[in-house]
Amino acid sequence: MARIAIEMPNLGHDIEEGKITEWVKKVGDTVERGDVIAEVETEKVTMEVEAFDTGVLAEIVRDVDSEVATGEVIAYLESP
Repeated sequence: MARIAIEMPNLGHDIEEGKITEWVKKVGDTVERGDVIAEVETEKVTMEVEAFDTGVLAEIVRDVDSEVATGEVIAYLESP
């Protein structure tokens, strides 16, 4: 199995970090490409974080209410 890092996406022009407000998927859940896995809030907008790969959510690295910089790892998927 391959371990795939899920990173905080680019949140928009001049926005360098966001706060995780909800994990939609839980550890052990199957994730399909395009599934919403988390919600992130910035001072301007709330957005959904989508999976770019298919697999099982293996680990959540950053908890709800964590401030996370763009590009930082927030979770890992295990992919066959």
